[in-house]
Amino acid sequence: MMNNAVISTFLFFVAFGFSQQKPNILIIHTDDLGYHDLSFTGSQLYNTNNIDQLAMESVSFTNAYSSYPRCTPSRYAMMTGTYPVNENKGFLGGIPDDKNFIKQFNNAGYNTIYVGKWHLGEDKSDPNNFGFKQTYAAGRAGGLGSRFYPFNYNKKGKRHKEQVEDLEKEGANGDYASDMLTDATINFIKNNPKNQPFLAVLAFYSVHTPIEAKPEDEARNKEQLKSIDFGDTPIYIPDGQGRRKMRQDDPAYAGMVENVDENVGKLLKTLEKLRIDKNTIVVFSSDHGGLSNDGFKGKRHLATTNSPLRAGKGWLYEGGIRVPLFVKWDRELKPHIEQESIVLGMDVFPTLLELALNKKIKDIDGKSYASVLKGKNTWEDRTVFWISREARPHSTGDSKMIAVRSGDYKLVQYIETKQLELYNLKEDISEEFNLSDKEPEKMNQLLKQLNDWKEEMLVPKRLDVGKNK
Repeated sequence: MMNNAVISTFLFFVAFGFSQQKPNILIIHTDDLGYHDLSFTGSQLYNTNNIDQLAMESVSFTNAYSSYPRCTPSRYAMMTGTYPVNENKGFLGGIPDDKNFIKQFNNAGYNTIYVGKWHLGEDKSDPNNFGFKQTYAAGRAGGLGSRFYPFNYNKKGKRHKEQVEDLEKEGANGDYASDMLTDATINFIKNNPKNQPFLAVLAFYSVHTPIEAKPEDEARNKEQLKSIDFGDTPIYIPDGQGRRKMRQDDPAYAGMVENVDENVGKLLKTLEKLRIDKNTIVVFSSDHGGLSNDGFKGKRHLATTNSPLRAGKGWLYEGGIRVPLFVKWDRELKPHIEQESIVLGMDVFPTLLELALNKKIKDIDGKSYASVLKGKNTWEDRTVFWISREARPHSTGDSKMIAVRSGDYKLVQYIETKQLELYNLKEDISEEFNLSDKEPEKMNQLLKQLNDWKEEMLVPKRLDVGKNK
């Protein structure tokens, strides 16, 4: 029989060994999901019980942002940790190995996989060449023709310009894309060697258009809509060169959101069954704000609203860039709502590198908020920037814009007209009251910061970051 001293020593080494075990990492990335597209963040229609539970077990951020209000540049920023100053159309082939996050995890012994929407180029820039050891349905395609098999044909029978080969090859009539992506991720996790940590990125195509839900999910939400009183809230209001949606009243979109939630639940349950949930870092976010605006023709299917946030996808107002962000790691992080710190999508991998490997990469724009997650400090005084140099007035009604946020204040400048708008987000989250005339000192302070940043960023060496040579 072991004496107490031996038992204590044994338990110490067991605990020490566990504490030294590298954590698994699961990143769940949604497409076009707005900040208020979750019941956790205020939706009346969308029921997201699994994501809500994840949020309550996480450090959840109220001031998390996409690095850009559209798909490709925001994904570029996340994968490279750099500001997408030149739209960065997905050219990753030029990223040096010492600044490549995935290769850093590979070198540390991780098994890595990318599942779903890549949208960042092919050849040298595809996910395999970028460093992921495995991929599934991760071609260059930016979207699907349909949510149902066959995925590259829309309801009218028109073929989509790009095919997602894994989905087409393995799918069968009735299969739903998000379910297949989730199943592929679960299979990877189940088959991963027990002695090897993994990093899995699941990038849903949902809830991007086309808006197609499973019939049962759509029908359920049609019934729920009957109990929601929108009062005198209009369906649309004029905005920019088009219109803005003001209600969450689309049962198909609601069904898509809830399907994502169902699949998140499956993933979390898998981690629990395998008893790896306590030592798995789970990150949930979106690539940018929800699609709530359309362009001058006013014919695009607008399924959701970001209200009370202004505008949506394509804009540098809050509706276009503010996103949900939840980070869960039971072993190390105490759940809480982080209301002060300002973080960007390009900060995700620098943070994970520090959390998992205690490693930092120098000379990139993204910063690790590991200390914020651990409750050691806040980033309320951080200054962050955005630039959108390609407008799509025909699509989302937006204009070329540049913006800076510092503390509670945000300055927006229209690039072509030089129009300036200053907002206090703490007092005016809807960005209704332009303070540029009332607070000229604050406006000039932020304008100087914005101009200094432009001078630093918009130079040839920055414009060539990551491009294929």
